[in-house]
Amino acid sequence: MPFLGQDWRSPGQSWVKTADGWKRFLDEKSGSFVSDLSSYCSKEVYNKENLFNSLNYDVAAKKRKKDMLNSKTKTQYFHQEKWIYVHKGSTKERHGYCTLGEAFNRLDFSTAILDSRRFNYVVRLLELIAKSQLTSLSGIAQKNFMNILEKVVLKVLEDQQNIRLIRELLQTLYTSLCTLVQRVGKSVLVGNINMWVYRMETILHWQQQLNNIQITRPAFKGLTFTDLPLCLQLNIMQRLSDGRDLVSLGQAAPDLHVLSEDRLLWKKLCQYHFSERQIRKRLILSDKGQLDWKKMYFKLVRCYPRKEQYGDTLQLCRHCHILSWKGTDHPCTANNPESCSVSLSPQDFINLFKF
Repeated sequence: MPFLGQDWRSPGQSWVKTADGWKRFLDEKSGSFVSDLSSYCSKEVYNKENLFNSLNYDVAAKKRKKDMLNSKTKTQYFHQEKWIYVHKGSTKERHGYCTLGEAFNRLDFSTAILDSRRFNYVVRLLELIAKSQLTSLSGIAQKNFMNILEKVVLKVLEDQQNIRLIRELLQTLYTSLCTLVQRVGKSVLVGNINMWVYRMETILHWQQQLNNIQITRPAFKGLTFTDLPLCLQLNIMQRLSDGRDLVSLGQAAPDLHVLSEDRLLWKKLCQYHFSERQIRKRLILSDKGQLDWKKMYFKLVRCYPRKEQYGDTLQLCRHCHILSWKGTDHPCTANNPESCSVSLSPQDFINLFKF
């Protein structure tokens, strides 16, 4: 059967340039071999023409391949394995090292944002990368970063949840890009300046969409949050780990405003995020001579980092040095792989690739 495409085993065809134009030149096996090349052109011209055509064909093939990759900017580069081996130096078995961009491409973040347990983890990781690690990503990794960010924004616009979280992420990214774009001549970003200006305009468009979003009231007419007993309402409010969520909840209804000002609620929130030593350094008394835990909380937030809490995280196997999501199978030779896994916070994930 004939070979389709470039293949050194195929019979192939040669073309020569004549005074009347290009004509096909068959080989000896075809029975129509032309022994005298002078009737077409000189041997030197013939070799130059074929060499020139071969080079042009290679350049055109590379250009088509590059255009095909650039046309898939909305598609993330997936890998069959959902884990990656983290190595920081060359060994007999492996050469080179693993980079942050390679890990960002290999781990399935596009699917992770659809999981409510992993959503906050991925958003926090995107924020840390936008702050200081954007220039360490490869061109493909930066493209995947923007694709994942677009999926996050579309999910928030559809679900109407975590709006403030994504606003802060977009603002952080825009501020970082404003600084980096001014230094494009120093090769701090991969790609053309016009491409990054377009991405910044896209971020501004996303911010405008989030600012203009209108929260639709659900059509559910059953039991609501305010219909629950006060003890249950307080118990649910104690599950909120962000003080700004408590303030927003108190603005929803007058009855909830009274509950959101509960001193015990803010005291537990301070004790959850901060140590006793940190709390003693930031004591604030109210007009009644009591500790104002609400003001203390927001003052402590400005001075110390809050405790991070995630439903699901990335895990690093200490036995085989493989990084993967929890529950993802990886080729581990340990007798008890679960005992070898260590959960990584988003900052730990970033630090893992600092050399």
